[in-house]
Amino acid sequence: MSTPFPFTAVVGQDDLRLALLLNAVSPAVGGVLVRGEKGTAKSTAVRALAALMPTVDVVSGCRFSCDPDSPDPACPDGPHEPGAFETRPARMVELPVGASEDRLVGSLDIERALAEGVKAFEPGLLADAHRGILYVDEVNLLHDHLVDLLLDAAAMGASYVEREGVSVRHAARFLLVGTMNPEEGELRPQLLDRFGLTVEVAASREPDQRVEVVRRRLAHDDDPAAFAERWADEESAVRGRIVAARKLLPSVRLGDGALRQIAATCAAFEVDGMRADIVMARTATALAAWAGRTDVLAEDVRQAALLALPHRRRRNPFDAPGIDEDKLDETLEEFAGPDDEDPDPDPDGPGGDGGGDGGQPPRSDGDGPRGDDASAGPGTDEDTAAPESGEGGEPQPAGSGAGEQSAVRAAEPFRTKVLSVPGIGEGAAGRRSRARTEHGRTTGAVRPRGTLTKLHLAATVMAAAPHQRERGRSGRGLVVRRDDLRQATREGREGNLVLFVVDASGSMAARQRMSAVKGAVLSLLLDAYQRRDKVGLVSFRGTAADLALPPTSSVDAAAVRLESLPTGGRTPLAAGLLRAHDVLRVERLRDPARRALVVVVTDGRATGGPEPVALAGRAARLFAAGGIASVVVDCESGPVRLGLAGQLAGELGGTAVTLDELRADSIAGLVRDVQGTSRRAA
Repeated sequence: MSTPFPFTAVVGQDDLRLALLLNAVSPAVGGVLVRGEKGTAKSTAVRALAALMPTVDVVSGCRFSCDPDSPDPACPDGPHEPGAFETRPARMVELPVGASEDRLVGSLDIERALAEGVKAFEPGLLADAHRGILYVDEVNLLHDHLVDLLLDAAAMGASYVEREGVSVRHAARFLLVGTMNPEEGELRPQLLDRFGLTVEVAASREPDQRVEVVRRRLAHDDDPAAFAERWADEESAVRGRIVAARKLLPSVRLGDGALRQIAATCAAFEVDGMRADIVMARTATALAAWAGRTDVLAEDVRQAALLALPHRRRRNPFDAPGIDEDKLDETLEEFAGPDDEDPDPDPDGPGGDGGGDGGQPPRSDGDGPRGDDASAGPGTDEDTAAPESGEGGEPQPAGSGAGEQSAVRAAEPFRTKVLSVPGIGEGAAGRRSRARTEHGRTTGAVRPRGTLTKLHLAATVMAAAPHQRERGRSGRGLVVRRDDLRQATREGREGNLVLFVVDASGSMAARQRMSAVKGAVLSLLLDAYQRRDKVGLVSFRGTAADLALPPTSSVDAAAVRLESLPTGGRTPLAAGLLRAHDVLRVERLRDPARRALVVVVTDGRATGGPEPVALAGRAARLFAAGGIASVVVDCESGPVRLGLAGQLAGELGGTAVTLDELRADSIAGLVRDVQGTSRRAA
């Protein structure tokens, strides 16, 4: 077995270490979500935490880790007799992104359940993680049906397996820890709220600290056992401190003053629901216990807010997580009360080593500045600000590549109509187009290929019924053999690749018009986020087309690129379509099962080069010939309209909608499906 990197040897990343330690002290805090760029010790720190967790007593022979002092009365391995127990380390169970539902919750032997009435249950990862840590790396890439199961288990503290009238329930209380890179897509709001704390991490920009990171990593790789031995004393000290904090935790007093500060802070930042208040209270209590104190101070409330609120104040997927610390300090000061006085100001008294820094973990040798000091990377105001010069905003003449204008801000997003790909696909689970999936409504039955996952009971009985006499059936039970089993086929929804092809030429450059266009694309991006699509962005202007964003799951990244999109110049419509077609060709090789939806945002004009209109028509017919679903968002405005976008939609084999018709509340209809080549041929 490999020797893990010691937790206390992790350089910097103080907030990350603190959040993990607080959950080790009080699992009721609700887990940690670690967000950050790749290569920032996210996984290393989480895996190292397992070695610091106190041991657990379990009933001997119980596959579900029942506590001998209070065994689960509904345990599938029960009832448990008092007495025999064993002590073992707390487990850390890793949930792979591509795991199956049966691997997560466990599975039943359907054949034995039908033929013998026996609940032969094989536990899954949720059972293994009970009273331990469940770690999900790249949690934002987890399939929706697994997310739903995690949500249920986290909410109820139990896992239920239901298969055609046969059910098994077992306890599943675990510390949920997830890591993710926001560039690869965001997390569903329901699961995001289930994480008690969140931490943003980034690589340090301090040369000395980076040198120390490399030095320790190389030393560990050269001789893991010797490196772990060097840090054994520090590991033992932190492990002992966790045990002491757990014992002290029930004695910590959360006064009315601290509770008022917690409630006022959550109200000031307009977080949804009451979970934030509860998590902050538990976190502040754990901070006091970690610092060796029995009273919660204002500094504990402040630190708890910094860890528990950033991911809860996001109003839409394009908001950056974080809170205004000045506003936080003002709120805490305004609602400070007599309970906030430090009952033990003596620095040499109980908790003197941890009370002054809000319960921060001890700093290791070689640690430099706080790891999250470098987390404020480029991006906020400077990346999205739109200069306001040029009030007129008139488009420049369609000259040879000149006339670029500064980017304008997008208008407010709105709820769009559902644009879907025709037919039935077999792509990744999502919420846009019809597809054959593991979940959804049952549409038929087939012989299983490989392991049976969804039994079609009626079809199985019908297959077995004609053979009962020859199989010697004598009792009431049905004699079922493996050849009789039938797999249910189900229809659900899939996520698609939504490729935006945006006209950024001079004909679109009027500021008010381009703002409306960007608002429409932003609205479609928000819809793509909610439907779990991949997105890409191609823009065309001047003399060429540019792949502004390669296909990605990060809708946030697409919104940032859209905001800074410049405009001006001629309209090389053919170049934009050809570039989009090439992008789809490459993506089809990478992910053949994911179907594409092309959204062309243009007024339909084509200028520049010889025969631009004819070239655009030939490029559009490539999409029709390939059966690629498409829709044209018609941005033409003014009293005189040429209808060029509608003609383009006809060449593409798709349909056209105006900006007004794109709105879900438009009187033009509630839902508009994208028309494929099949309808065009009809």
